[in-house]
Amino acid sequence: MSKQFTAPEALFTRSAGNPILEPARWPYLVNAVLNPAATTVGDATVLLCRVEDCRGISHLTVARSPDGHTNWVVDQRPLMAPDAEIDSEKWGLEDPRVTRVDELDRWVIAYTTYGLGGPSLSLAMTSDFAGVERLGRVMAPEDKNGALLPRRIDGKWILFHRPVSATQMRADIWLSRSDDLRSWTAPELVLTTRDGAWWDSARIGVGPPPIETSEGWLMLYHGVRVTVSGALYRVGLALLDLEDPARVLRRCDEWVLGPLADYERSGDVPGVVFPCGMIHDTATDELRVYYGAADTTIGLATALMPDVLEYVLRPS
Repeated sequence: MSKQFTAPEALFTRSAGNPILEPARWPYLVNAVLNPAATTVGDATVLLCRVEDCRGISHLTVARSPDGHTNWVVDQRPLMAPDAEIDSEKWGLEDPRVTRVDELDRWVIAYTTYGLGGPSLSLAMTSDFAGVERLGRVMAPEDKNGALLPRRIDGKWILFHRPVSATQMRADIWLSRSDDLRSWTAPELVLTTRDGAWWDSARIGVGPPPIETSEGWLMLYHGVRVTVSGALYRVGLALLDLEDPARVLRRCDEWVLGPLADYERSGDVPGVVFPCGMIHDTATDELRVYYGAADTTIGLATALMPDVLEYVLRPS
């Protein structure tokens, strides 16, 4: 292994340029930039960022970088903005995840729509991040944290999400299956919160779309613990079976990224690290994780894929 760990937090290294994107970098007035989806288009890294305006309403805007680390250029206008005439999204579009789907020759965007009934999940597709085709709402309230796998399994598309029922009030990770990306099966439980004082005891949600590896689907997820000072959002790792992603092969006990830096501990919502984007550079084996910091700025943390897999697979 190329990196010796003295603590789980040593697995990922924060970028020296963090936060890599801040509200001041935007070409128009905004309050916060956070929770970006991530992908590559040609040689460029593309982030689809949640942007909160000065009303508190969020939209989605693209930022591009030649190397995924520096020299970010932000689009002059949003790629997707809420339609005030649509009740399910009149209060904003939030927390996107982007999946490259080769079968469709498109990127699929899963995002939260926030409206009168609460948060729900919608899907859209794009071929160039210049325009989008909206597929509409696919999960009714309350549901959020959607992430699509890049290929079908047994002929079905797989969507991770977090439904919360009015009676059960649990916030766990589930998945549903679909033939057409529009109609979805009843949810199947994947990962649950842990009881007691655990760092992921209050609620959990899938982070970026899981990445396919030889060992399984590598999943990052956020976990929340409620303290007397408020909620703490941290990041954990799990490994799912390649052909049955509802089956959890490994789940790490410790968080691997939490709010330690000043920009993660101070902002609109202090104590938050919330990843929505992850890119594996196969040429260098670098794993780049893009995350919202304190619901105010965007950070980048990196690791080597072999290190991450070894960490996930190590004996408990």
